[in-house]
Amino acid sequence: MKQLKKLRNCSAICLLLFITACNNENKPAEPVHTDTKDAVSIPATISWDIVREYPHDPGAFTEGLEYADGFLYESTGQYGHSDIRKTDLKTGKVLLQTKMEARYFGEGSTLLNGKIYQLTYREGKGFIYDAATLKQTGTFHFDAVEGWGMFNNGSSLIFDDGTNVFHFIDPNTFKEIKKLTVTDEHGPVNEINEPELINGFIYANQWQTEKILKIDTATGRVVGRADLSGIRQRIGIPALSGRQGTPDVMNGIAWDKAGNRIFITGKNWPKVLEVKLDN
Repeated sequence: MKQLKKLRNCSAICLLLFITACNNENKPAEPVHTDTKDAVSIPATISWDIVREYPHDPGAFTEGLEYADGFLYESTGQYGHSDIRKTDLKTGKVLLQTKMEARYFGEGSTLLNGKIYQLTYREGKGFIYDAATLKQTGTFHFDAVEGWGMFNNGSSLIFDDGTNVFHFIDPNTFKEIKKLTVTDEHGPVNEINEPELINGFIYANQWQTEKILKIDTATGRVVGRADLSGIRQRIGIPALSGRQGTPDVMNGIAWDKAGNRIFITGKNWPKVLEVKLDN
């Protein structure tokens, strides 16, 4: 009897397992939930190459760089040496130049509607120039401890202050309209410098690095990185020495919209480079 009971129990268990297996086989598979947040947030790697080299004044401590109508408009820094200048791209020759008073340290600049707007480092004051003559036509004040890079989107002047914040200001009232904070997969991205609007994205240097960041204009998210490590060696620029007047960090991005060309340089670099990124 005990053996018969065991057989009956085994049969019942086998039948139950069979029914369960059949039910599981016919049951739709449970959806697999994968968290793609981290994968999505990791910036794409942007490849780069040098297309062409142009001469650049090695005495220019570049803070702002912009291209328009075949010329480069450059803002330079250092107390006693700051200026705003127009140069010939092909020869590097300075065609027009307006020097700043020695008490001002020139920073980022941008060209909008026939005017050039230029920041100062810690003076809280900006200067306005006629783009055709580089004659100073006015001044403005901005509310930030420091002024770094500057660009525009056709309607607003946009500058950064050494943190991860872009300030949008009205070019008529110079009142702040909004802010955009820059972040990547690790959090806030500080020391953003010398930005430029290229094909709908902000491209910017990150101070003391050889990286160019591609930033979403709506979210402030870093969506791409170009690591230009080794570029100095490729063009014969020595490593950082820390001595004043010698080639310093990479800084300066300009875009030729019509030709879809990107130009970069550095502080006291003897060359301006046309580079291929993802343009």
